[in-house]
Amino acid sequence: MDHLLTVEQAAERLGTTVRFPRRLIEERRITFVKVGRHVRIPESALDAYVSAHTVQPRRPRLLRGVA
Repeated sequence: MDHLLTVEQAAERLGTTVRFPRRLIEERRITFVKVGRHVRIPESALDAYVSAHTVQPRRPRLLRGVA
C-alpha cells in the first residue's frame, strides 16, 4: 500500500503553498484518493508528477567557426 499524503504534506514536499496541490486536484492533473470527505495524494503519484514535469538541461552546442 502506498503512503497517502495530506494536501498540506504534498505542498510541503513540493515546496509550494497548499493552493498548488489543491489546484492540481481540482484540475484532475494528479491522482488523488477520496477518504470520506478527505483528499489524500499517494506518494507515488506525487513522485510521478514531479518526474513527468522535470526538465533536463540541454547540452551546450559547439560554436561553429571558432578555432
